[in-house]
Amino acid sequence: MANKRDYYEVLGVSKNATEEEIKKAYRKKAIQYHPDNNPGDKTAEEKFKEASEAYEVLSNKEKRAMYDRYGHQGVSGNTTNFHDFDPSDIFSHFGDIFSGTGFESFFGTSSQKRKVNRGSDLRVRVKLTLEEIASGVEKKIKVTKYVTCNTCKGTGAKSSSAYYTCSTCKGTGEVRKVTRTFVGSMQTVSVCPECNGDGKIIREKCSSCAGEGRVQAEEIIVVNIPPGVRQDMQLSVTGKGNAARRGGINGDLLVVIEEIKHEHFVRDENNNIIYDLFISLPDAALGTTVEVPTLKGKAKVKIEPGTQSGKILRIKEGGIPFIQSQQRGDLLIYINVWTPRKLSNEERSILEKLRNSPNFHPNPKTEEKSFFDRIKDLF
Repeated sequence: MANKRDYYEVLGVSKNATEEEIKKAYRKKAIQYHPDNNPGDKTAEEKFKEASEAYEVLSNKEKRAMYDRYGHQGVSGNTTNFHDFDPSDIFSHFGDIFSGTGFESFFGTSSQKRKVNRGSDLRVRVKLTLEEIASGVEKKIKVTKYVTCNTCKGTGAKSSSAYYTCSTCKGTGEVRKVTRTFVGSMQTVSVCPECNGDGKIIREKCSSCAGEGRVQAEEIIVVNIPPGVRQDMQLSVTGKGNAARRGGINGDLLVVIEEIKHEHFVRDENNNIIYDLFISLPDAALGTTVEVPTLKGKAKVKIEPGTQSGKILRIKEGGIPFIQSQQRGDLLIYINVWTPRKLSNEERSILEKLRNSPNFHPNPKTEEKSFFDRIKDLF
């Protein structure tokens, strides 16, 4: 990520550029560096991919806002994997950005080549503790899925000579039919009935996968989960889903986050964690120092003399970090003064003596803030 150039610099526009200026700049770069116009030039191909990645982010309002605020880290994991991006399939990825410009025939369209199969996505749920969410964690996930057949390398055929290019569609997987109407010619495209869209005919099927080009197997996948994820948030691991039939692109692994209920803490919407601390009446009146749990171990907090039930103590940045941000919530300690339910005769006698003591009569100061005012002050 540290080696990536600034996206605005890549497209040669200012940070205040309009959507139309960004689109125009990308169109110019794409035409300049497209591999069809620079055959065999790896540098041009990399610049084409770089411009495509920059445009994908800056043309999307949400992604652009995240990029403006956090840089490349803010859009990490939310962009297309342009390392494996097929430049000739630019129309399927960016829609009609080149339509009406006269460059359609220059680039070619995805309908002129065989459609690439794509494997289905896998979805798994991963349970995380608040401690793991606070620090980020690496998880090893075992999944049963379709993987490329090692015997035939995904072709589905017994050997390299056991299949041939379909003569009906010439390997495109599609057949075209031109129909003349009173308003002119109309062309329709349909799946080739001879090869069912595969573009090839298999004479002898692979014995390991029965011609599918894939088999079921278990795989352990390592997933790096960033700090700050939330319940039901979904992370995508590109290419770790099911393999496609007879070659093609793997699906993705979709990792759904599930927060484990914590023994001590509750997480709020502002990434603060809340801890209920119960103290005795003598400790509240006289003051004390107590030990409380945190996400990183234990911490000591001071209870001032005369502390009232409902007081909130704060440990700065003791909560959960915001995803793709340097900020994090706090640890909020809610003070609860415990009133005993059972008393011995001696305890009852002591309290009877204190019942009429002036200092034990409720007498809140008029300038003391209410519980709800203290809550508002925290935020």
